[in-house]
Amino acid sequence: MPAISIDTFFACSLMVLLVVSAMAASSMLLSPYINGVGNENIAKRYGEIAKYLLLNVGKPQDWGQKSQTIPEVFGLAKARSDIPYELDIDKVSRLNGKNQYALSYATIFSALKMSDVSFRIELNPIFEVAINLTGTHPSVNETIYQFQILTEKHGIPVQAELKGYIIARNYFEAKNVSISDGEVSLNVTLPNEVEGPALLVIIARSVCNAKIVSFGTFAFAHNSGEPEETCNFLKLSPLNYALNVSYLYPEISLLDAYALTFNYYSSLTQTANSSQSVEYGIPYFVDSSPILMAVTGLNSTSFFIEWVAYPQIPLKIGADFTESMSLSDVFAYRYIVTVNSALYECMIWLGGS
Repeated sequence: MPAISIDTFFACSLMVLLVVSAMAASSMLLSPYINGVGNENIAKRYGEIAKYLLLNVGKPQDWGQKSQTIPEVFGLAKARSDIPYELDIDKVSRLNGKNQYALSYATIFSALKMSDVSFRIELNPIFEVAINLTGTHPSVNETIYQFQILTEKHGIPVQAELKGYIIARNYFEAKNVSISDGEVSLNVTLPNEVEGPALLVIIARSVCNAKIVSFGTFAFAHNSGEPEETCNFLKLSPLNYALNVSYLYPEISLLDAYALTFNYYSSLTQTANSSQSVEYGIPYFVDSSPILMAVTGLNSTSFFIEWVAYPQIPLKIGADFTESMSLSDVFAYRYIVTVNSALYECMIWLGGS
């Protein structure tokens, strides 16, 4: 068997093992703090609650899509789905505190209707994408930027196909990147007449399972000062396949907006606007991929780029159990869930309130 085939075999075996072990553990206690029958009963109860959160649609069943609707009963499952542990893209996005339609922990706690249970929910891609700028090579007409792209799971290399997008002022480029065995180099060439800062978006898809997709972003200076952190100029809130863009400063004007997945990309079209916000329609891509949306604009005369993912993952919401006086009463459960045809890792912690 050729070496590359052996590498691919072991990489795929690792990813399959990670996914299968998470699925097998979907009702299994991960916390090491069980001692005695009492704790076993608590663990069983908490395990059923964790499954309930992911298998129940809540009430009303479409509460996620309606920005002003507060659920009477909390549940994250997608309505009318035949796939176990398929979550609703909008219910998930409303768990992210950066979304202007987000639910508070107190609201969810009330809708859960279990006053003696505290919880924490985290959703993340199954593997990580890290982007590092390793070199800059300017010339008369253009500048070459060298990047190192890492695809890993807890430090273990993940073999993945990569798709890249580069965005700057009046500039957009899509790049097919070679398959990564966990690390790959990428050169990005920008004309010097292009105004930055620029944004590099990498969407990575596991070679073992096309539904296992992750992403990373890296903003960098190009004929500009250092880029500011995202969410400094705009509040981006995707919901019900519409992107609400709220201005954080009065002198903002928008330029271009893009939607990006692994296989497809598109410019976004405004569907509504006011003096302090704009709404774009989000295309329905037939792709097992998160949708990354980038919006460019000016704050007075300063160019900026902001981005957001739909579903709005990674996210975390809930109680902080790190200061718990009794870790024996805190239990953690891991699941592999489906959101918009892609797979994610979901961790749920439960403990006494």
